[in-house]
Amino acid sequence: MKQNVLIVGAGGVAHVAAHKCAQNNDILGNICIASRTLSKCERIIESIHRKNSLKDKTKKLFARQIDAKNIPEMVKLIKETESQIVINLGTAYINMSVLEACIQAGVAYMDTAIHEEPDKVCEDPPWYGNYEWKRKDRCTQNGITAILGCGFDPGVVNAYVAYAVKHIFDSIDTIDILDVNAGNHGKYFATNFDPEINLREFTKVWTWIDRKWVQEKVHAIKREFDFPVVGKQTVYLTGHDELHSLSKNIDANSIRFWMGFSDHYINVFNVLTNLGLTSVKPVKTAEGVEVVPLKVLKAVLPDPLSLAPNYTGKTCIGCLIKGKKDGKDKEVFIYNICDHQECYKEVESQAVCYTAGVPPAMAAILIAKGIWDVKTMVNVEELDPDPFIELLNQNGLPTEIKEMPIGTAAIFDCREEIRRRKELGLS
Repeated sequence: MKQNVLIVGAGGVAHVAAHKCAQNNDILGNICIASRTLSKCERIIESIHRKNSLKDKTKKLFARQIDAKNIPEMVKLIKETESQIVINLGTAYINMSVLEACIQAGVAYMDTAIHEEPDKVCEDPPWYGNYEWKRKDRCTQNGITAILGCGFDPGVVNAYVAYAVKHIFDSIDTIDILDVNAGNHGKYFATNFDPEINLREFTKVWTWIDRKWVQEKVHAIKREFDFPVVGKQTVYLTGHDELHSLSKNIDANSIRFWMGFSDHYINVFNVLTNLGLTSVKPVKTAEGVEVVPLKVLKAVLPDPLSLAPNYTGKTCIGCLIKGKKDGKDKEVFIYNICDHQECYKEVESQAVCYTAGVPPAMAAILIAKGIWDVKTMVNVEELDPDPFIELLNQNGLPTEIKEMPIGTAAIFDCREEIRRRKELGLS
């Protein structure tokens, strides 16, 4: 059994993952939280003790300071802490250095988001092919388990697709991943996780339609969908990590991602973008100080974890899948509902961080037990979804499956709209 977990990063998602690892430390062993800012790690540890999340009091829970881009120092930290599983929950800019350290140290690796370079935004697809998959052979040669994109989306939604392939459908036509946050944090404007990484997502849209990549403009195509529990919500066609692995690993004609935004959010986002405040290109102030507008914006926006105490409402994230079973058309929605206030009561977090932070802790348990210790690099849909979904059910993220009326998925067929927009020069 692999034991001892090193969590890299100390943001909102790391906060939740650390709580969940602590709740299961009888399996996972010692837990080290490491980040550039030691005080952030220590605050997570204080929260874990405050909520009595540490199951086995004989196991260690401690913090270390680290520059995760420094590969030799990362290797040294892994060895000093005797960590056998590394959960990378830092900024997406450090993924490749942490992965490299894990390969050199001979330990398991996982993350929740695709690697990004600071000066490259929304690179051409397939995103995993630009960085991660280039290192798969080395993982295989060295017997390293590397699980990519193991949050909720990507992550759990990939497992939902794998579950549908295994248990529900004989063939799949379309997959629409739907993510809405029907919550209220009481702030004028905020993002639910790292503002810099969050806002970089909304630069261009890459989507998978009729087995090819299609590019669209951000927030150009929207639909209304009546979600379970949270009701009717407006969602926008968006590019997202999981499309890039699902398009490779799942035999489906179209795979799209839709995210919910309020009119207020769209209005504020458009103003910020039009003013240049979401730009990653450096500018100079009148005093000659060089700044990156997006980093300045990140500095003035609320810390995502600070939203938790007053956050009300729920999230709904799931996969609407259309296909055939026994020669007949079939449509299902596989989803989770998560409540902001329930998350705060349990781990002093909000539901967006909770949905992203619980899954890597569950994946760590499956690696520790050998169930997902596959000794190569994989995306979540390449693994057996059953034990993962079972653990999620037991640890705060229950899965629901709803049979949908035939024709529901047609709501999200946007091929004709994309064609018209292209003819008008709007794409």
